[in-house]
Amino acid sequence: MADPTTFLSEYGTLFWEDTDLYNRIVLGTLLPHSVWAPLPHFLQTWLRNYLGGVLLYLFSGLLWCFCIYYWKRNVYVPKDAIPSQRAMLLQIHVAMKAMPWYTLLPTVSEYLVENGWTKCYPRLDNVGWFSYLVYLAIYLIVVEFGIYWMHRELHDIKPLYKHLHATHHIYNKQNTLSPFAGLAFHPLDGILQAFPHTLCLFFMPVHFTTHLALIFIEAIWTANIHDCIHGKLWPVMGAGYHTIHHTTYRHNYGHYTIWMDWMFGTLRDPEEDEGKAM
Repeated sequence: MADPTTFLSEYGTLFWEDTDLYNRIVLGTLLPHSVWAPLPHFLQTWLRNYLGGVLLYLFSGLLWCFCIYYWKRNVYVPKDAIPSQRAMLLQIHVAMKAMPWYTLLPTVSEYLVENGWTKCYPRLDNVGWFSYLVYLAIYLIVVEFGIYWMHRELHDIKPLYKHLHATHHIYNKQNTLSPFAGLAFHPLDGILQAFPHTLCLFFMPVHFTTHLALIFIEAIWTANIHDCIHGKLWPVMGAGYHTIHHTTYRHNYGHYTIWMDWMFGTLRDPEEDEGKAM
């Protein structure tokens, strides 16, 4: 990694160039130059994250809902499990109210990175491919651990559940869950569950662009695990597991995999539930 005394002049410039490029690509595509160019860099970054988050959420949700509820109607989910348009519109409304606040987290993260307050590095050749993959694996494990416990405490600490997480758990049956429920949280709830991504930046080397990509992949992943379609791909924490979480409230807190639930005794397998129902 670079010497600390040269960080701001070398890495800091590269980070700023990266965020400036992403801002120009997104904002230049979506808005007139006169609207966004006069804004301070921080506000440009927030506006880019906000517009990108909104478009990703709506596009991925609409595309997936069209596929599973209309194009392949009754193929993936039974007719009585398809959520109503009213339920989906409510989920969109909740997510859209929270989106300006959600997107503050990656914006603040980028600001911290640009100012040299994290252990991020800008280019793969700063560490090499082998170290990049090792650091990425550790990053994903730490994020998995952090999100598991953050999610679990949002259930176990009653005031947090009552005032924050209960907003998301009004969707507690298969016919109320949809891909749009993936970001239908109280704003602070959504920020807390994504916070492990930012926390990692302070104590381990993380490739900057990979970090940004993983933050936005969250939007697609959360849409996927709320569609009630159990993919049965071990050890992925698919929608079958997460649907159980919404019906029991006490199982399957995990994020991408089932490992944390298995390690800490909160795993409940969808196939076991199916066997009991037969």
